[in-house]
Amino acid sequence: MRAPEHDRGHSLSDSAEAAFVSQLTECQIALQLYIRSLLMGDPASADVAQQANAKIWEKRADFEPGTNFKAWAMTIARYEVLSFRKRQARDARLCFSDELETTFADEIAELDDDLSKRQAALQHCLEGLSPGNRELLMRRYASPETLSQVARQLGRPVGSLKVSLHRLRSTLAACIERRLANLGDSI
Repeated sequence: MRAPEHDRGHSLSDSAEAAFVSQLTECQIALQLYIRSLLMGDPASADVAQQANAKIWEKRADFEPGTNFKAWAMTIARYEVLSFRKRQARDARLCFSDELETTFADEIAELDDDLSKRQAALQHCLEGLSPGNRELLMRRYASPETLSQVARQLGRPVGSLKVSLHRLRSTLAACIERRLANLGDSI
């Protein structure tokens, strides 16, 4: 059984769609040459042509039969080339100097060291919690169980569990900050 026209994702009849495909096929070589000429030998021209074809297909219901199909398709292709050039220009701004890359590397190394210290402080602070509180945190954050599942298994309301977890996170955060401050004082 065929889906009604309005449910098939476009508004072209089968015969109009066949005519559209025929026209699109006939202008493929011209379309690819046009895109190559605009991108002057860029190896990405094949990708841009593919994007242009996808956009042409997406806009097929906008084409008015009886008008110049090739001109319509070339206009869409030109906009795809312009879009590609904008992306290339935007990406080109992301090139960094050697000095900036070195700065990034140094800061990432410092960040890694800071994360290691924080992880050690977290481990120390977790050990200071009661076994029940540690187990609650592990069940919530180190297992695939949802908050609702944990609450149900513990026989507690979800809201109550949320409050307990919030308090535990606050306790841990304060403990970590104290631990890091003490480590900083001893350095």
